[in-house]
Amino acid sequence: MAITLQTVTGNNLARYIQDLARLRMEVFRAFPYLYDGSLEYEAHYLETYLRCPDAAMILVFDQDQVVGASSCIPLRAEDEAFQKPLRAAGFALDTIFYCGESVLAQAYRGQGLGVAFFREREAHAARLGGFTHSCFCAVDRPLNHPLRPMDYVPLDQFWTKRGYVKQSHLVARLSWQDIDQPLPTEKTLTYWMKTLV
Repeated sequence: MAITLQTVTGNNLARYIQDLARLRMEVFRAFPYLYDGSLEYEAHYLETYLRCPDAAMILVFDQDQVVGASSCIPLRAEDEAFQKPLRAAGFALDTIFYCGESVLAQAYRGQGLGVAFFREREAHAARLGGFTHSCFCAVDRPLNHPLRPMDYVPLDQFWTKRGYVKQSHLVARLSWQDIDQPLPTEKTLTYWMKTLV
């Protein structure tokens, strides 16, 4: 496998939108997200990264095929649902860099690409300048969830090694439809945060 990483911004991302939408659909169907979405919604969501000149997508290529991606964007350009908890806690949104979702095809996991995703997103934040914190959200699922795989290992330890600290008092609320549910339901997502300067 000839694996390469590339940071893509703005309109340069347009050519990859459909590939990214399919990859997100594939990865997010698994636990813990269990997301039963649509390609149309995913493509529309990804347009946020086309419109924001300071946003970036870290893409993983196997030759010319996109097999992974990790998004990042200034929090001030993210959806209100992600801004609201931090604004309410007194943070200045202009100083927060948001590390969005990371998706990676199963065959490419365990090769250090997750570490590279964090490194490259934080490097992008540093190039932009002015950010004091980096953060992301992780969905909360109960330990006894019926679709939790027996061998599932939470990523808490991995995130802690990257310098992020769980902020149990900061929670976002989003709704989506789970693969085993007939209608969307509200989920809580807890913030993890790292001081950059």
